[in-house]
Amino acid sequence: MTPVNGALIIDKPAGNTSHDVVARVRKIIGERRVGHTGTLDPFATGVLVVLVGRATRLAQFLSGAEKEYEAVIRLGCTTDTGDITGRRVNESHAKAQSLQSLRIQDIEAAMASLCGEIEQIPPMYSAKKVAGKKLYELARHGEQTVRAPVRVQIKAFDLLPGNDSFPRINQDGNADLRVRIICSAGTYVRTLAEDLGRRLSVGSHVAELRRTRAGEFCIAKAITLEQLGVLAASNSIEQMLISPDAALSHLPMIQLNVDEAKGALHGVDMQIDLSMPFVWPPNQPVRMRGADGQLMAVGVYDSQRKLLHPAVVLFS
Repeated sequence: MTPVNGALIIDKPAGNTSHDVVARVRKIIGERRVGHTGTLDPFATGVLVVLVGRATRLAQFLSGAEKEYEAVIRLGCTTDTGDITGRRVNESHAKAQSLQSLRIQDIEAAMASLCGEIEQIPPMYSAKKVAGKKLYELARHGEQTVRAPVRVQIKAFDLLPGNDSFPRINQDGNADLRVRIICSAGTYVRTLAEDLGRRLSVGSHVAELRRTRAGEFCIAKAITLEQLGVLAASNSIEQMLISPDAALSHLPMIQLNVDEAKGALHGVDMQIDLSMPFVWPPNQPVRMRGADGQLMAVGVYDSQRKLLHPAVVLFS
């Protein structure tokens, strides 16, 4: 099979971990070097950016991208995981205010109060490590530990169309909200949903979660694992493969001449022409293209010495 290098946008199915998806992609395309740029919970679906071949070296430049989600937040009860997979927890405040008395205006005001830069306590059922141990491993053994808050950015937290009939009470006595969220990397949507429930005094958890965008990668361009299998069988994966250069299109670019390209391949720092009509911030990642227009390396700008250091070289 022809070597594959680049990015694939996979529509992750529910019930699979992100690691499961990576393993299946590895098997389908026959490439050992496969990784992803941001974990999705097993119950969640949607955009999972998968890097293959030499492009796996680029994960560090994509993992911090902004994310967008569509979710169903179920008001009326909490769970120990913050999502639909968990065990229901009876909290004293969960039914303190009847769902019937909630108004859309109250919900929108509570959502607005959670926008901007906020602090979140990472949930116990998460892959975040504390003292070298993943929190979910501790949680499964019934252990709790102190977790430092993290600062995240909530750029949008809106109601989606279809909430006009709220509250429509489910058979279990709860009510669902369909929402859209745009947030920084590292945001826990489950925690955001729980915080909304607390502000409304009704308790809540995430019933459905779908990532619709990760950085520049949108769900409209995603393919299923089954579709990937069909493409692999016909040796047509290139149709959906995003080149390493295109995957990093959000980064500035510099074109190298022949001598500069040779130096970049050997990790030689490149002196930046001070007459260039731009100014890069310190440690700015920069795409370094060869004469053929392909991405050769990603450099990191040293603003003090005015040098571009080839931090990640794709061809060696």
